[in-house]
Amino acid sequence: MDHSQWISIGLYFLVMLAIGLFAYRTSTSSVSGYLLGGRKVSPQVTALSAGASDMSGWMLMGLPGAMFLVGFETIYIAIGLLAGALANYLIVAPKLRVYTEVAGDAVTLPEFFANRFGKDKHAIRITAAVIIVMFFTVYTSAGLVAGGKLFESAFNVDYTIGLFVTLGVVVSYTLLGGFLAVSMTDFVQGCIMFVALILVPVVAFQSFTGVDEVNAFATQSIPTLTEGLGSLSLLAIISSLAWGLGYFGQPHIIVRFMAIRSIKDIGMARNIGMSWMFVTIVGALATGLVGIAYVNKFGISVNDAETIFIVFSEILFHPLISGFLLAAILAAIMSTISSQLLVSSSSLTEDLYRVLGSGEPDTSRSVTIGRVGVIAVALVAALLALDKNSSILSIVSNAWAGFGAAFGPLVLCCLYKRNLTHRAAIAGIISGAITVLAWIYLPVLEDGKTLSSLVYEIVPGFIVSTVTIFVVAALDAAPSKEAKRDFAETQRLVNQHS
Repeated sequence: MDHSQWISIGLYFLVMLAIGLFAYRTSTSSVSGYLLGGRKVSPQVTALSAGASDMSGWMLMGLPGAMFLVGFETIYIAIGLLAGALANYLIVAPKLRVYTEVAGDAVTLPEFFANRFGKDKHAIRITAAVIIVMFFTVYTSAGLVAGGKLFESAFNVDYTIGLFVTLGVVVSYTLLGGFLAVSMTDFVQGCIMFVALILVPVVAFQSFTGVDEVNAFATQSIPTLTEGLGSLSLLAIISSLAWGLGYFGQPHIIVRFMAIRSIKDIGMARNIGMSWMFVTIVGALATGLVGIAYVNKFGISVNDAETIFIVFSEILFHPLISGFLLAAILAAIMSTISSQLLVSSSSLTEDLYRVLGSGEPDTSRSVTIGRVGVIAVALVAALLALDKNSSILSIVSNAWAGFGAAFGPLVLCCLYKRNLTHRAAIAGIISGAITVLAWIYLPVLEDGKTLSSLVYEIVPGFIVSTVTIFVVAALDAAPSKEAKRDFAETQRLVNQHS
């Protein structure tokens, strides 16, 4: 690796740590400050933070790799993601921002679920927290796999060393500054990703005479646009589009809506966030498409399709620019890992320790426990990530489905279903999570295949969870007066500010 690349990477690490130190001095004096930024995050930071924490290493590695391997059918995933993110801003963000404050000023998603049905409803809080810690530990490992692959492929550094370097920097600024540090670093990382995903495909495209030549070389390995979009079965199309359903249940994304400073700022955040997302997704798909064409035209060997962005950064750019592009991958990886670590830590601290522990911990102790939680989840995720043959997109898809099915229907019902009950909520979480796990791991088909080979597990998981919630709520007793009151107050406040 060239010295210029190390300089770029080193500067990036220093900036992230400096932001962590700044946030440490301004936001960590309280639990709300450490875990939610005091609900004072600007719409600009909210938008890019939500986008960057969502579009992790799979945006610069997994999605281009999918386009590189299978071709234009990956566009269906992109459409599903864009539609889901837009629906999340329109349907979830305004009411969740108001409701989490009205319902006991909840700072975590499990706490909101509990407050939605009365503050003594510990069962749902513990259930939700366990699901969050379990799936986020797996989800975090996907980011660490991406970090290890990056250091091994680009820097010629041992995979395990790269994994722990990535982990060390992320844990450092997350420990220091909490939510504010994570949000501010996400903003910077989102800007870096935006530039990188425009620059790489545009520069790579200059090696061709036009779109026709790119298409000609690309279709030597992948189906044409018409064949790629038309050859999929209905179930395959549904599976790809269903990625969008996951947005309603992703704690590390919707917590941004809880932290934005005002419901009035959500419109601006939506416009910024969706514009950023559209450009970056198109850039990721273009990187994969131009990548397969470039490889076929110039006879380059690519051992791992998920490293095509890295290959371009090394062969097309000056080492100083190459270092910036590699920093963009680190930015994508770290933005998501830090968000996941913080949400996992908040669940361990606020939803497990506070509920199951003896006595009420003081503010200082709660923040300290939160930091210990960050380290604990990080270490377990690192152990899971030691297998460098893991597919980034595969790990992300499993965790994404788990959250989407377990929490997505419940979040929507909490915000829109007046007669939702505590038992129905718990049943929805458990049924969604179990369905996803069964779909992924039970070898019930021929040759030991699982049901996920037929349809993406979020589809049956989301359906089962939704049906379960409605059936149990219909059979259960009416919700409490407190829950009805908070629901009505939320509707009033949202309508007032709309």
